Amino acid sequence: MARWLIISGAVLILAGLAWPWISKLGLGHLPGDISIERKGFGFYFPITTSLLISAVLSLIFWLLRK
Repeated sequence: MARWLIISGAVLILAGLAWPWISKLGLGHLPGDISIERKGFGFYFPITTSLLISAVLSLIFWLLRK
């Protein structure tokens, strides 16, 4: 269990460091992502991006399990 937590933390750190390059791919600004901006208020919910990342990770884990 501890090993998985360390690996998960390392993956999150790497994703955070790679975010400037990942954002250039268009992730976070896909059609279906909800963005509301008003004077003094901003709300952003990346639903489509979350679904895409979830599907890709599910496929990767499914392939690694076989």
